[in-house]
Amino acid sequence: MNKRNKDILVVTMLGFASGLPFPLVSGTLQAWLTSEGVDIKTIGILTFLTFPYSFKFLWSALFDRYSIPKLGRRKGWILICQILILAGIFMMIAITPHYLIFFSILAALVAFFSASQDISIDAYRTEILKPKDRGLGASFAVTAYRIALIIAGGLCLLLADYLGWQIALLIVSSLLLIGVFSTLFAEEPEGIKKPITLKESFIEPFRDLLSREKSLILLLFIVLYKLGDAYASSLSTAFFIRGIGFSLTEVGTVNKIGGLISAILGALLGGVLLTKISLYRALILFGFFQAISNLMFMALAMLGKNFAFFVSTVIIENFTGGMGTTAFLALLMGICNRSFAATQYALLSSLASLGRVIISPSSGFVVESIGWAAFYFVTFVISIPGLVLIFILKKVILDASEK
Repeated sequence: MNKRNKDILVVTMLGFASGLPFPLVSGTLQAWLTSEGVDIKTIGILTFLTFPYSFKFLWSALFDRYSIPKLGRRKGWILICQILILAGIFMMIAITPHYLIFFSILAALVAFFSASQDISIDAYRTEILKPKDRGLGASFAVTAYRIALIIAGGLCLLLADYLGWQIALLIVSSLLLIGVFSTLFAEEPEGIKKPITLKESFIEPFRDLLSREKSLILLLFIVLYKLGDAYASSLSTAFFIRGIGFSLTEVGTVNKIGGLISAILGALLGGVLLTKISLYRALILFGFFQAISNLMFMALAMLGKNFAFFVSTVIIENFTGGMGTTAFLALLMGICNRSFAATQYALLSSLASLGRVIISPSSGFVVESIGWAAFYFVTFVISIPGLVLIFILKKVILDASEK
């Protein structure tokens, strides 16, 4: 196997390893706690476990500054996090939610080390992939990540129904060993200068970003590019059920399963296209498709209950969203200075989610005020500024795609 194929294979397997723990500290964990009779207030409080994923940039500089002897700066931290995640999950399975305080502490540690694993995997992917392979690598990593979500989410619940929670979780969490073996198989990125001091590792990544040409416009673009797509998705399930009147079974089958498959296929096609066209053109093309797909929600709201159009809307929205995500991740990798890849990627990905976090709570109020059709037209309009900024940032994007 040549180095290029090996690197893409490792990036794909690490994408799977990155996706597997998240449901085990979020949706799947909630199902386990519910079946064990834990009260809803406690379950609600434990939603804080997802916080490390949003704030991982706060400690990401540590992974840029320090290396693990004999393993390296990236492989070492990934492997340590994987071992600690496995140990934490196995201990959770052993003690069960009946020892709630200790169980909750373990779950919090698993979430922390899972977010930390993501920091190092994102940095590794940024450093190891050549510019021409970033789109393809991102698409494979996203696909593997989504497959892991299905396994740790839906499949784990199905197994728990037949085998019990402990056996189901043992089977699913054992798949984390795929990540461990992939890390051992991986090559450590070489020839990259790392920060000399801890102070430098915290300050220089921010100074480096802000010193770039049109840096503030670039950061604004990071916030805006996927904003319209995220805003449209924020109430999609409620829209299909309450706004249009489809059944839970119809929505579950089409929106969750069909949507997920469509997103995977879109990500894969996006990765292939990025080997044929420039990142600049891909961001314009995929972003345009993302924006137009929001108008299909508007058309469905005006048309009413039409199953064929419902299926088309879900497939196209998720397919174009998957394409957009692939191009966007390729851009984030290109923007990062490889000396500070962990900190800058964590910061940029957190920034990308900032707009969604801020704007999504307003969606219900907007729907109440202007209705579903007008709301989805608003999501289309919100998509436009991000597309306009691509033209302003043409030189910046072209430079990032060649680094």
